[in-house]
Amino acid sequence: MRKVVIVGRPNVGKSSLFNRLLGKKSAVVADTPGVTRDLKEGVLETERGTLKLVDTGGLWSGDAWDKKIKEKVDQALATADLVLFLVDGRTDVGASDLEVADYLRKKNKPVLLVATKVDDPKHEAYLGNLWAFGFGEPIATSSAHGRGLGELVEAIWVRLPEGEAEGEPEVVPIRMAIIGRPNAGKSSLMNAILGEERVIVSAEPGTTRDAIDVEFDYAGNRFLLVDTAGIRKHPETLVEGLAIGRAHRAILDADLVLLVVDPKDVGDRELKLANEALDAGKPVIVTVTKWDLVAKDQASNVRNELKEKLDRLADRPMIYVSSVTGQNLHKLLAESARLYQLARTRYETAELNRWLTLWTAKTMLPNFRGRPLKLFFVTQPEVAPPTFVFFCNYPEFVTRAFEGYLRNRIGEDLGLAEVPFRLVFRGRRDKEKDQG
Repeated sequence: MRKVVIVGRPNVGKSSLFNRLLGKKSAVVADTPGVTRDLKEGVLETERGTLKLVDTGGLWSGDAWDKKIKEKVDQALATADLVLFLVDGRTDVGASDLEVADYLRKKNKPVLLVATKVDDPKHEAYLGNLWAFGFGEPIATSSAHGRGLGELVEAIWVRLPEGEAEGEPEVVPIRMAIIGRPNAGKSSLMNAILGEERVIVSAEPGTTRDAIDVEFDYAGNRFLLVDTAGIRKHPETLVEGLAIGRAHRAILDADLVLLVVDPKDVGDRELKLANEALDAGKPVIVTVTKWDLVAKDQASNVRNELKEKLDRLADRPMIYVSSVTGQNLHKLLAESARLYQLARTRYETAELNRWLTLWTAKTMLPNFRGRPLKLFFVTQPEVAPPTFVFFCNYPEFVTRAFEGYLRNRIGEDLGLAEVPFRLVFRGRRDKEKDQG
């Protein structure tokens, strides 16, 4: 897939253009310069084909993150097919714009000059000074009003180097959201899995500002890792609040969730995050990080303490990993692929009803005023999460205890205890109830 990288100084509208081209709010956008720090990737579907679009942090920001941001941009440009050099069309060319232009010339990559924030066509008359960059005629755009986006997409295809035609459709990856409290080791885990510093890591909590997506292949499976901002109850800034909102959205969009747990800092927050994922129907792997920092003679005690604190997650896989030594990272990916497939298990209706006959024979069914609950049959219309629909005479007769009994039986007999599944009870029409 062709790769187009968006580059520019801070606050020229890179993330706004990225979101507008993708047609969704994928990257966090705020008036504060330097919101984006890591690389944010998305797939741009156009009439002429599919492109990979990459949003980057602002270059020459002059802050503490400047060096690391430049390293990330270097990584993105190394495999770029085309660069979109963004400048603010409403302001004069600044020193940082000139620095970015010189930087791009040394990369020897095709560059398309894009003027942003040109909300009014009259403002295009003031873009003449942008020719001085030496990248040709600037394309005037406005993310706020959607101006110039069609022309920009067409220009991208014109400027892209000749390449091979698109082959077979790409395999849909297993989308895994990495979630947890700030500084639990989420970004370090992602970098360790990928074998490179793909995401900026710092001891300062709140380093990750957005949900960062990266695809990779492992053992015949394609994965998409989504690193998210640390989730805490009270965000300290507007940007952090927006990033946490993206993290919650990443849970809903995921196929499964890696709940990252610091063995020395665990409590109710982890349980709440796990419940959020499970309620959304997402399998959860409890991923205990920083295991290399746990002394061998204390490992057994720490394991027991974690299991006690997270006892409500006893059915969920718990894997102890180290981003430093690589301990159990392969096991984590293998387990992720297994749970992904398990959540997509589909049972034939005949098999389910054989089990239903056995389950109902082993317990007393609820009975209200001489009217017993009757289960007629069960089907499975959906997977991910597996959903079982029970047709009965009176759905309101299903007690919490009886539903719990069915959940235990499905978990044990059908082997679904490690993934969330849903039970739905539907009543028959009155005539059928009387006949039943």
